[in-house]
Parts: sequence; structure tokens; C-alpha cells
Amino acid sequence: MRTRLVGEREVFQVRIHGRGGQGVVTATEMLSIAAFDEGRHAQAFPSFGSERTGAPVVAFCRIDDKEIRLREPIMEPDALIIQDPTLLHQIDCFAGLKTDGYVLINTNKSFAELGLADFLAAHRAERLCTVSATDLALKHVGRPLPNMPLLGGFAAISGVIQLESVCKAIREKFAGKVAEGNVAAATEAYERVREALEGVSHA
Repeated sequence: MRTRLVGEREVFQVRIHGRGGQGVVTATEMLSIAAFDEGRHAQAFPSFGSERTGAPVVAFCRIDDKEIRLREPIMEPDALIIQDPTLLHQIDCFAGLKTDGYVLINTNKSFAELGLADFLAAHRAERLCTVSATDLALKHVGRPLPNMPLLGGFAAISGVIQLESVCKAIREKFAGKVAEGNVAAATEAYERVREALEGVSHA
């Protein structure tokens, strides 16, 4: 059965791929907090594999307008966030993704430059985007943690959550300069993704 968007009263499922030390689990937790702040139900949990630094890590988030009873890992995501592009050559990050799914990859390269031209042709171009989240994190926070900028970018590409909710969740989790740096990084990522998608729509 096809999973529909939140506005259609069906669960929206997000899978995040990254490496240990990149804040993958924190990203799903923050995504769920942002959804809660919008009055929705959400669920976030990691896979039960190695989380040592550098090892592949997967975490999941479900968002719905009603109580979520599912507990199993997400095999057919509506959206993918890939925090480390080197994983593209190591595991099948796109497994189960719907043809109308969203994909956001942390890189300054395009899908074609990543060797994903065939994937791009088979999916909706306006739902596929890259953003250099690590660079934005270094710029605004001083640490190479791409998770918060990617949540800002995810808000822009999917519309499932609002940027304001992401920023509120960040301020609930962090304090002071760290919070404001992450908010700035998420906001710039949001703006970059919106600009990129506008370019696709006008192409």
C-alpha cells in the first residue's frame, strides 16, 4: 500500500543514513521534536547496529496526524537524508524509496556528478537536491556536523515540517551560541535548497 503525505492523513516516513559521530540519531530526534511542536505525532529511533565513529548508521522518523503504532524499521521511505555521500558506494541507501520520494544529500556535487544521472532520470527532479551541509556547519558552528543544516534543507525540499519548527527544536536542544549557530546553518541550508529547487522548476 502506498504511503501518502501527512496532509492526506497517512504516516510520512524518513530514513537518515550517515556515519557514527555525525549526529544521525540526534537528527531524527530533532525532526520528531519539530513535528511535535507542530501538534503532530512523531516517532524516532535508530537501527541496532554499530554506532562507533565512522561506521554506517541508520535512523528512522515517522510523522503523522494521528497516533503511530508501527515500530519496525522503515523499509519504504517517503524521504531519505544522506549525511555522508561516501555511503552511496558502500550500501544501498536508496533501497525501498518510492519513485515520488524526496532525497537530500550532504554534498557540494550534483546528482550527475555523484554518478546518479540514471537515478535522477527515474525520479522527480524537484524532489532531489544536494546541499553542502558540512560546510555550513563549519561556517556557523565550527564543527563538521551536517545534521542540523540538513533538517533545514529537508524542511525546504519536503514541506513536511516548517523551518520555524526546526529552529524551535534546535533552541530546545541547545543553548547560546551553539543554538544560534545551528539555527543559522539550518536557515542557510533551507534557503539554498529553495533556490536550487526554484532553478529546477524553471528549467
